[in-house]
Amino acid sequence: MSSIQNADSSRSTSLFTLFSPEFLAPTLMLGGGVALYAVESYITATIAPSVVRDIGGLELFSWMTTLFVTAGVLGSITVATRPRGIGLRAVYVAAALIFGVGNLICAIAPAMPVVLAGRAVQGFGVGMLAALAYAFIRFVYPEPLWRKASTLYAALWGVATVLGPTLGGLFSVGSAWREAFIILVPVAGTMAFSARWLLPRVEDDRAEGKPPLIQIALLLTAVLLMSLAGTSDHGSTKILLIGLAVTFIAAMLVLERKSKTRLLPKDAVMLARPISRLYLMMFAMMMVLTSDIYIPYFLQGLHGVAPLASGYLVALVALGWTAAAFISASFSGKQAARAIVIGSVLETAATASLIAFVARDNPTGELVWLAPTVVAMFLMGFGVGLGWAHLIAGIIRLVGGAEQDKASAAISMVQSLGGAFGASLAGVIVNSAGLADPGGIAGSVSAATWLYASMALPGLVAVTVSFTLIRPASA
Repeated sequence: MSSIQNADSSRSTSLFTLFSPEFLAPTLMLGGGVALYAVESYITATIAPSVVRDIGGLELFSWMTTLFVTAGVLGSITVATRPRGIGLRAVYVAAALIFGVGNLICAIAPAMPVVLAGRAVQGFGVGMLAALAYAFIRFVYPEPLWRKASTLYAALWGVATVLGPTLGGLFSVGSAWREAFIILVPVAGTMAFSARWLLPRVEDDRAEGKPPLIQIALLLTAVLLMSLAGTSDHGSTKILLIGLAVTFIAAMLVLERKSKTRLLPKDAVMLARPISRLYLMMFAMMMVLTSDIYIPYFLQGLHGVAPLASGYLVALVALGWTAAAFISASFSGKQAARAIVIGSVLETAATASLIAFVARDNPTGELVWLAPTVVAMFLMGFGVGLGWAHLIAGIIRLVGGAEQDKASAAISMVQSLGGAFGASLAGVIVNSAGLADPGGIAGSVSAATWLYASMALPGLVAVTVSFTLIRPASA
């Protein structure tokens, strides 16, 4: 039996148990924190052009996302590195209040620099809320419900992919974008006020130690560099920034392995250990999934799909993730281990299939090519959702109580890093393959071919690693 199978052999419990009277309050509080992070990411992406039209600051446009993502990673780290003696409930209150303050700053901002300050505060607050959702799991739910809670959080991200842009569209006219921030201020205040009664008070059981400041600095610098690479218009600059980011990540991992003061759980940087391979799978699968950011462009330019329709078609990736998360929620033991393997295979195969279906000139939108593309997009998300909750549950089970906060924070960190690296790498690939030069149909076909061929490679890494998680322990 594998370590995953042994760790995941608990009695099956319905997902709807999370909403029973016993667990309803913490489920709403913790799920609400994840939902705020997810929805806010997509709402702001939708209203950002309206912000620029109203108060200017086009030259700072890309920083609205860059600062939010970087601050979110710092927020997740803060959950694990907070001063000794501060409980998770107190951190939740602070996180909700910080998020509310960030929204208020954005709502009253007279100029783009103030909006950027608010976005950084926002990101820090919801970064903590997202990490807290995983940190609280072992205190709020019995072990059979850990997978179910992880499933719910994953599903919330899928729902936000559709709900966020829709809500953002309601506030994208004139100065109405300010209201999109204002309406979340009382929500954050209510969550902070309610935490004392709706979340349990838990002891700080972390091991003694100083915060790993050097590793934190290296990681944040890498995230910032990757975010900047994703917004650069120059291929050479992208490559340089990605190279620097990889260097900083490598330095951080080397330091993690040698230092007694760690940012990640013990053995998280040693591939011989299961927990390291679980994190690696999450990183690789997120990298592959972000290749979907160029699908709307290719659907419009190569297949004659209308902009609005292409946007909603890409939502099928999120729908697939959500559907698979609910389907696999009841899996345990061998079923869960197989779900991880099958999920990674599905995601990789679906991504590679886009070479044949998307990378072609189809101006009339013939269904013989569009229909398989739609199926492939759904399966990309389905593959991730099939095993994601089991990866998270495996990580939580593999670490001791003293490192649970580190493990929980690292889940959000790895997810953000995978997305940032994937988006930036995708930008380098399409630009190098001719998306802008020579451009046109030939450039788009070349860019799509190289993009999905290249982004399937991290998927092969995930597939290979997944088999090592289910092989007999004696091997």
